[in-house]
Amino acid sequence: MSAPVKDGNKWRHRIMVKGERVSGTFDTKAAALKWEMQQRVILSTDRPVAVDKTCAEAFRRYELQVSRSKRGYRWEAGRLAAMAASSLGPITMREISPSHIAAWRDERLRSVQGGTVTREMNLLSHVFSVARKEWKWLPASPTTDVARPKAKPHRDRRISQDEIDRICIALNWPTDGSLFVPESKKQRIALVFLFAIETAMRAGEICGLKSGDVKGRVARLRMTKNGLPRNVPLSQRAADIWSVVPDGFGITTASLDTMFRTARDRACIEGLTFHDSRHEAITRLAGKLNVLDLARMVGHHDIKQLQTYYNASAEDIAQKL
Repeated sequence: MSAPVKDGNKWRHRIMVKGERVSGTFDTKAAALKWEMQQRVILSTDRPVAVDKTCAEAFRRYELQVSRSKRGYRWEAGRLAAMAASSLGPITMREISPSHIAAWRDERLRSVQGGTVTREMNLLSHVFSVARKEWKWLPASPTTDVARPKAKPHRDRRISQDEIDRICIALNWPTDGSLFVPESKKQRIALVFLFAIETAMRAGEICGLKSGDVKGRVARLRMTKNGLPRNVPLSQRAADIWSVVPDGFGITTASLDTMFRTARDRACIEGLTFHDSRHEAITRLAGKLNVLDLARMVGHHDIKQLQTYYNASAEDIAQKL
């Protein structure tokens, strides 16, 4: 039996089982030996393992059988198609190893941020998990021992009242607090922005509100990010904003994104995204609600998630002491 051989910074390993010769390149000797054990299971077992199926075939089957039932189908389908066209596509289930995943990860990091790569690696991990457990295409997932990129620090962008006023001015909306039926799409964008700061709703949740979804001071979100409906209590200000657009804001998320960016640039504000309104709203609401009520209002099942959005400064906290 041959042993792994050091070649520069890598380890190369070649084995033969029942006349089948396979080889691979690995970051460590331990990884090479673990791969050998997996390959011997594949090549010596009597149970049907689709060792000649490629990763591209796995991605396509996953897209057809798993992704199509998810709300995020379009994103997953696009990612899976890109993965199939990448260096991973032609690799067979017999050959796939952690070193292939690591090489793909490093390649992706040269063109996209670490957060994107982490999300794609999570998708990869589930594809191989399904291929192992349900399809019996491989004995172990090659993603198990591959490290995800380090996460970037969470955004802590607050929105000042001056910036809110400047955004409103750029969207032809008054800054004195008055409300009236909007006369243009710009003014509707301004109302969406003000509504978001009051409610901590996401852009898609606000744009999806329709007539009948708001009763009194409660908004019923029929579809949210996690796929579950949610009732959101409204402040009096939020209820007043809705009263001037009772049939909905009449804005798509695409229009909201484009026109908000344009208004932000016109107002000469740097580093602001519409989603920062959620950060700002949750931080403000944290001063009024206990943590359980706040988590329920914003749709967080894990209270720890609030740490991502709650961005009170030390000076803000000191005022409560």
